[in-house]
Amino acid sequence: MCQTAIYPGTFDPVTNGHIDLICRAHEIFHDVIVAVAHNPHKKPIFTVAERVSMLKKATEGMDGVTVTHFDGLVVDFAHKMKAKVLVRGLRMLSDFEYEFQMALTNRKLSSDIETIFLMPHESYSYLSAKLIKEAAALGADLSSFVPDFVGSALRKKYAVRRK
Repeated sequence: MCQTAIYPGTFDPVTNGHIDLICRAHEIFHDVIVAVAHNPHKKPIFTVAERVSMLKKATEGMDGVTVTHFDGLVVDFAHKMKAKVLVRGLRMLSDFEYEFQMALTNRKLSSDIETIFLMPHESYSYLSAKLIKEAAALGADLSSFVPDFVGSALRKKYAVRRK
């Protein structure tokens, strides 16, 4: 039985939906490694170190949940961490095609790594980091979408960008 799962993502920024999925994954797996991807193609507003730090704060007190970062193929990272399962979130039907494609590609790259899909609580099913960043840039109240410290960090980032 697999004891360790990896929840990879960009997490730019971490949302309440991400935290919900971490909790759900941890109910299934003894250890969950939250792995922040170095993905410059997505043009993140937060550095890898900032994203790791925010995730560590968001998962404080969750025994068995660790946060780290990786570069390169997630299946190579999974082998390095001795994990056999990748956890991915499916919010809406629109996520399915991309996630399915990625899961099949990962399976082709490494047939011993499985991908499981978890659905967030319905109150988070519409959340995306992209949407949160757009709302933050326009000065929206983010308190129901992200932890308060993430909302503060977003406000600071966008205040600097407006200057």
